[in-house]
Amino acid sequence: MTTSWKRFKHVAPLLQTFMRTVCCMMLCWLMSMSAASAGVLADRLAAFPNWDNKPAVQPAEGDLAYPDWLAGTWTMTSTLVELAAPLAPDVVTPGFDSNQKYLNQSIACKVRFVASSSLAKNHALFSMLPLKGFLKDPVVSDRAFNGFNLAKAYLGDSVLAVTVDPRSPNRQITLLQGGRQLISVVTARAVEKPDPDRFLTTELFQQVFRGVLNPYLNQVETTTAYHRLTVQEATAEAPTVTAEQVTTIYLSPQDPEYFKAGDRPAALYRYRLEFTRVAEDEV
Repeated sequence: MTTSWKRFKHVAPLLQTFMRTVCCMMLCWLMSMSAASAGVLADRLAAFPNWDNKPAVQPAEGDLAYPDWLAGTWTMTSTLVELAAPLAPDVVTPGFDSNQKYLNQSIACKVRFVASSSLAKNHALFSMLPLKGFLKDPVVSDRAFNGFNLAKAYLGDSVLAVTVDPRSPNRQITLLQGGRQLISVVTARAVEKPDPDRFLTTELFQQVFRGVLNPYLNQVETTTAYHRLTVQEATAEAPTVTAEQVTTIYLSPQDPEYFKAGDRPAALYRYRLEFTRVAEDEV
């Protein structure tokens, strides 16, 4: 297995937060976005790294909608600030030790959040909805753009493309040189909105790495708390949105070490995200 492939297996969970789009049928989307109990996700982040199980979530129906204040193009800076292997030395995920070198290293790339109907594959179906004139077009991640930019920032020219299954907004494929690919399927999520300037979400998904001698399967959780800064907190040079994000690796039932871990995390990575808005003439 090449060095870039090993790195990609453990950078890949971070990419998923920025690789989502909206469900084509708006009514299904509205039904799916029931919020988690107030404070549950915030309490979970506050307890890091003492996590003993997976979060309470609901099946993923459609895609994740973001607050309106995330709409636009941003320079996102991601910094790994802490990592933990709570089951070591009995269980340590491949690549955990090598990921130590990313600690406190900042990676920057462009990301954007757009109205769902502006994405070509959603526009036609969205325009057919009978309630379109009465429903607000949700803001979603342009996940092909975002996922590709972030993957390139970490892995360079080994990343060829990020695509989305046209039949499901929750299934994404990242293509790499040598015929290798990461297939990610979001299975469940929860959302929490404690106030107008904060947005918390968690998603669980399955990852399959193909194109290597032994395909690798795992389960991943990404829990993120976004915070819009006030006018007093933000400056022209400083980010206007920050986020705390924890990416957690769980062993799949197919892993020979699974029964040592169960639903307990095998690896946790905590990131600090900063978003600085890009001027229109720079987009």
